[in-house]
Amino acid sequence: MDVKSAFLNGSLEEEVYVEQPPGFEQKTLGDKVYKLKKALKGQDCLLVQIYVDDIIFGATNESLCKKFSKLMQGEFEMSMMGELNFFLGLQIKQCQEGIYISQSKYTKELLKKFGIEEGRTVSTPMATNVKIDKDEKGESVDESKYRGMIGSLLYLTASRPDILHAVCLCARFQSNPKESHLSAVKRIFRYLKGTIQYGLFYPKNENFSLKGYSDSDYAGNIDDREKYFGSCQFLGDCLVSWFSKNQNCVSLSTVEAEYISAAFCCTQLLWMKQNLADYKCSFENVPIFCDNISAINIAQNPVHHNRTKHIEIRHHFLRDCVSKRKIEISFVPSQDQLADIFTKPLTSETFASIRARLGIMHIQ
Repeated sequence: MDVKSAFLNGSLEEEVYVEQPPGFEQKTLGDKVYKLKKALKGQDCLLVQIYVDDIIFGATNESLCKKFSKLMQGEFEMSMMGELNFFLGLQIKQCQEGIYISQSKYTKELLKKFGIEEGRTVSTPMATNVKIDKDEKGESVDESKYRGMIGSLLYLTASRPDILHAVCLCARFQSNPKESHLSAVKRIFRYLKGTIQYGLFYPKNENFSLKGYSDSDYAGNIDDREKYFGSCQFLGDCLVSWFSKNQNCVSLSTVEAEYISAAFCCTQLLWMKQNLADYKCSFENVPIFCDNISAINIAQNPVHHNRTKHIEIRHHFLRDCVSKRKIEISFVPSQDQLADIFTKPLTSETFASIRARLGIMHIQ
């Protein structure tokens, strides 16, 4: 769709001048300014998301939504679906307290598709007493079915970050899945069967602070002793970004693993800061919460000790961000480390506690 933006701005009835925008200054013009030909919106904001032929939009002023809708319908042939309640498989429920996002309909379809509608449910997607490895002596299973299950679950993580670590771990064995791997995937489905109506809740409040949590499971991969690390980022009380990943190098200590994990969290926060700056939101000393004091000390110490020389230079930019007060790395007790859910299997009580603090709850 070729959308023209000129008609989004109304005509001016008076002369208005603006400075040259940062990053687009023309030095040959000196201190000259631009004269506006079209009106710019004031303090209000209109956000538009386009995916192929589907468009969702919202604004801080309802009149902007109505005007945008009228303009688009005048320019293109389209139908208005009303208030957003379904988009790309995501179910959206808006209320006074905030917004719920879930994929319960999609989850039910998956359970039916893979024949896991019957049977018992479990309280966590991974068992704490089972370690998943290549299981080279195990019995092989249908690769197509296994890959189909993994692909379906990966899409579900858009609203269910509580299953992300388990799904990513099982996804490592798609080339030659065994019976033990299939059992682990079926456990994820049994967990989903008992939490079909769960989804992400984004509360409506004035808190708009940016923060991140970083954690690592040292040598968590029992096949090659590589580590798993995870991170999550919040805007206020709203979970907006998360990941669980297997680092493709072997760390020599828990400290190094935690330090590298914090560096990855730092890159995500810097990217978010840069994007939020476009909306006139600025943040300094954005906190990263880490539960390893030694890793925090390395990040805060500008001197390269001999014991850290083996760590790749690309991870040491974390120190630079801390020294420039872009990032502040802070200690958090292990029981309050929310990123734990992205790095390791947890007990039922710990898992349920972190899940609730991430904003994953039963959708009414």
